[in-house]
This record gives sequence, structure tokens and C-alpha cells, in this order.
Amino acid sequence: MPMTDGETAMRDLADKENYERLQKDVNAVKNDIAALTDQITDALNAFAGKAGSQARSGYRQARERMDQNLDDISERGSAMMDAAQDAASSLEERFEDVITQRPLATVGIALGLGFLIGVAWRR
Repeated sequence: MPMTDGETAMRDLADKENYERLQKDVNAVKNDIAALTDQITDALNAFAGKAGSQARSGYRQARERMDQNLDDISERGSAMMDAAQDAASSLEERFEDVITQRPLATVGIALGLGFLIGVAWRR
């Protein structure tokens, strides 16, 4: 059965309404996708900012710990150097005391050590 002009006009009107409704739905989906993209971008920027902040904070803490450890090592090294100097001074004083109290024995020991070193050197 052929369609009349009225039926054709009604069908065209319905198709046009469906097309306009579909166009509105497509625009709404586009807007939703754009809004979602903005939200994701904001979330990623916030995450990147927080991660960068935490990385800088971690770097500062590591740097402070390293500086503290270097200071501790320096203090320990200075203490060990002072202890070694004190021991050397004490040993020097003892040698001076022994030399002044027993000069002949000291000369004899020095000659004996020199002889032993000379014999070992020849080999």
C-alpha cells in the first residue's frame, strides 16, 4: 500500500525528531566524555603533584640523614685521631723515660735491632 503525502510527512517529521533526539544524546555523551576527561586530568595532575612533593620530601630527608651521618663520621674520625695522637705522645714519653733511665740498655737494643735488620736485608 502506497503512503499518502500526509503519512510521508508524518514519517519525515518522526525521523527528524528521532534525528534531533539522537543528536542531543550524542552531544550529551560528548559533554560527559569531556567532563570525565577533565576530571581524570585533574586527578592525574593532583597525583603527580603529590608524588613530586613526596619525592622532594624524601630527598630532603635523605640529604639530612646523609649530612648527619657525615658529621658523625667526622666527629668519630677526629676522636680516633686525637686518641692516636695521645697514644703516640704517651709512647714517646715512655721511650724518653726508658732512654733516660737505661741509656746503655737502649743503645744495646738499638744495635741488636740494627744488626737483625741488616742480616734480614742481605737475604
